[in-house]
Amino acid sequence: MVHLFPSSLKIGLLLVILVRSEAKYGKDYEIEDCPMKSKIFVKIGGVIDFDLLNSKEVQVVIGTKLDAATLFQDVDETSKDVPIISLASTASPEITPIPLPHFIQMSNDVTLHMQCIASIIQHFNWRKVTAIYEHNNGFTSHSEILTTLSYSLRFFNAEIDDHVAFPSMNYLLNPLENIEKELARLKNKSNRVFLFIQSSLEFATLLFEKAKQMGMMGKGSVWIITDDVATHLDSLDSSVTFNMQGVLGCKTNFMEMSQKFKKFKFMFRRKFGLEYPEEENFQPSIFALRAYDAIWTIAHALKKSQGNFTSQELSQNVLLSNHEGLSGKISFKDRKLMESPIFKIINVVGRSYKELGYWSVVSGFTENLVKHDGMKIITSTTVSGRVLLGSVNWPGGLKTVPKGWIYNSSEGRPLKIGVPAIDPCPQFVSVSHDERLNKTQFKGFSINVFETVVKLLPYHLPFTLVPFYGSYDQIVEQVNNKVLDAAVGDLQIVEHRYAFAEFSYPYIESGIAMVVKVKPDRSKETWMFMDAFTKEMWLLMAAMHLFIAFVIWFIEGENNSELKTFGAILWFSVTMLFFAHREPVKSNMARIVLAPWLFAILIVTSSFTASLSSMMTVSQLEPSVPDIQTLLKTNAIIGCNKNTFLVHYLVDELTFHPENVRVFDSINDFHRAFENKEIVAAFAISPHADVFLATYCQGYIKAITLKLGGLGFAFPKGSTLAIDISRATLIAIEKGEVQRLEEKMLSNTNCGSPNSKIQNEQLGPLPFFGLFAICGAIAIFGLFITIFHFVQNNIHLQTGFELIKVMALKLVNMCINSDATLTTENYSPCGSCITIYAHVYKLESHYFD
Repeated sequence: MVHLFPSSLKIGLLLVILVRSEAKYGKDYEIEDCPMKSKIFVKIGGVIDFDLLNSKEVQVVIGTKLDAATLFQDVDETSKDVPIISLASTASPEITPIPLPHFIQMSNDVTLHMQCIASIIQHFNWRKVTAIYEHNNGFTSHSEILTTLSYSLRFFNAEIDDHVAFPSMNYLLNPLENIEKELARLKNKSNRVFLFIQSSLEFATLLFEKAKQMGMMGKGSVWIITDDVATHLDSLDSSVTFNMQGVLGCKTNFMEMSQKFKKFKFMFRRKFGLEYPEEENFQPSIFALRAYDAIWTIAHALKKSQGNFTSQELSQNVLLSNHEGLSGKISFKDRKLMESPIFKIINVVGRSYKELGYWSVVSGFTENLVKHDGMKIITSTTVSGRVLLGSVNWPGGLKTVPKGWIYNSSEGRPLKIGVPAIDPCPQFVSVSHDERLNKTQFKGFSINVFETVVKLLPYHLPFTLVPFYGSYDQIVEQVNNKVLDAAVGDLQIVEHRYAFAEFSYPYIESGIAMVVKVKPDRSKETWMFMDAFTKEMWLLMAAMHLFIAFVIWFIEGENNSELKTFGAILWFSVTMLFFAHREPVKSNMARIVLAPWLFAILIVTSSFTASLSSMMTVSQLEPSVPDIQTLLKTNAIIGCNKNTFLVHYLVDELTFHPENVRVFDSINDFHRAFENKEIVAAFAISPHADVFLATYCQGYIKAITLKLGGLGFAFPKGSTLAIDISRATLIAIEKGEVQRLEEKMLSNTNCGSPNSKIQNEQLGPLPFFGLFAICGAIAIFGLFITIFHFVQNNIHLQTGFELIKVMALKLVNMCINSDATLTTENYSPCGSCITIYAHVYKLESHYFD
């Protein structure tokens, strides 16, 4: 029985040749070159001749495109006993057992293919895909594969936007016409991520050729292919790959560098070249390797049976297989291959493709593979971040990741977006016409925010800005009437406009602000200077000042006659605050102590001046009119901008008399109206009021603000674009982009942001802690050095108490206004000094008598 394996090798080669040429020859084959006199029936296609299967002349069937569901539709009781090995990919097993006891699936689970594709979708942050597949009985059921793909995408928050089922090539009279019709429909849709989830090579070749002609392989498009097509890329000529530039794919990985594969490849190419000399390039695909492995698996099973076997025994021996094949590990569990495949992520470039990385259900994306224990493959170097992203050649030569989505209007033109041409606040929206360029220019904060938001959309949004010379309510009505596709500007979101349009999430908070002139509050100015510092700061400042004065007095007292008395040093400490001291400091050590403290005084006094000035000029300002009720009671004249909702709001909601409401073209007109006493208060939306206050720094204040919905962009009712713009707006806000644009806008005004004024906060010790610590450390150091010198000069004293007594006498002597030596017979009339001396004298008598 030894000659079984060479014969099986011949059978395997013949089978893979048939598999490789199945596109040309769709018929059945019988292989009888087997010493067991058994007949191997090879089926190229999806329908079996069951009369032949029931003839009991066939011991095993190998089908390249057979699945259990297809077979079970027509199989009878006799056919069930024949082992059937299917090389076709299939979805996960059904919940109920398949009533074919000897059906064996020797291929990858389609679920893993779909998970690999879903991981690629997630890696590049695409959210919607279009699934394309060829409806062929030889493939997995399209409903199963779509369900599997949909479930895999939902795991990554993505979804199938559309799917196209093309009939089998065998049933199309004019395939190109049918392909062109469906591609034209897809081209008019927004999604640009196309997945080839199931297709024959011939159909894929025609579709990519037509997609190239129709401009669907250009910039912004994404095409992803699965193993059905990707595994044949090694054998395609340049005319086919030319139409597939930039295509991504997942291809089942196998060991191409093993000696076993190289030997097989040599024999395969030689025999294939003899059979089909017209083929330019022929390489064994994963399907050919599985066909070869299927023959070897049967050969192993036949060898175990020793010539006598039943269908059940043969099937059982096949299921017990455990060996390395060319396509990978051959072992089964639940009648399916046990080992999960590793997919190679490829990118079509030039005449062939380049490898971007690998993917497996266990490790996810990896950068490379490591050979271990013979044929066993393990992954290493997990891909994180953007390893795949930076190396992809996208369709059309695009250098960045395609957004995978474009917004197509119903007429197939860019969106026509209206912008208020007469805006009360030019810092938000400014429309001007450049005569030299003959072009309308749109500038301002709202325009900048919209352009920033559009860049954050997951697709390309073509649009054109057009000026609108009407009111804000009218531009919203034009959006509702489909005259405009959207409206962009400082559009206040209010209730009555919701009847006409869908608004995006507000890009800035807003309300109705009442701006009035200010009046100073003089009632709190008497003791205001005490509020510049906290109580702790005042106490710390006094303690530090007296301590520094004491140290200087202690150092200078014996050698400086002008600083010898304690009263002199107290006056010195006062004049030191104003840098007006006239008493000279003679000791270098005293100068070292005094210098940093003078610097500290300079810093503290400057801070005191700034804090007090802020309190006097900013914090004590009060509005000249406290509230709206005061305006109503006094029948005051107020102002607002025309062409806004404020005119009706002030009359209808706040009950102002129409004759008391003056309208102005711009917020800049408010200043002139206030100066001429035309109005008592001005009403504007709060973002406009902030610009006004930042432009006119002095004399105005925002008295009250009524909360409203904010500023947003308007879209037609039910527009899905409004949802996408809202999400992109939130991203821009969270990234701080909107805040940076707002700060930039306010920085171009006269005063900057009104919120940047100095807050009315008392200064405490914390800001000066470091400065005081340095000054205190230097003073302590100087005091220590002085005491040290004193001890050195009196080292002749025999006891410590004598040293303390001399130091006490020195201090007493420094307290009196005399240069005479203090004794019991000669003392100063200074009562405090006599008392100190008396205590010292008593202590001396107590210890030395």
